[in-house]
Amino acid sequence: MPQIKVDTVICINGSILIVYYTPGQCWQFRVIRRRGEVFGEQKLYYTARAALKMGLSWLKDEV
Repeated sequence: MPQIKVDTVICINGSILIVYYTPGQCWQFRVIRRRGEVFGEQKLYYTARAALKMGLSWLKDEV
């Protein structure tokens, strides 16, 4: 099973934004909403900062 490295966890308006790294797949983000729904994009980012920036932007637009 591949190791997953979590870089950032932020709670905004009841949603949780997680930025993580999976070996071979670069950085990604996911949003967990209050009801437990998980959302995100399958896009890959080369830095944690880039994934965080996009996750924050996505969360702002979607929530």
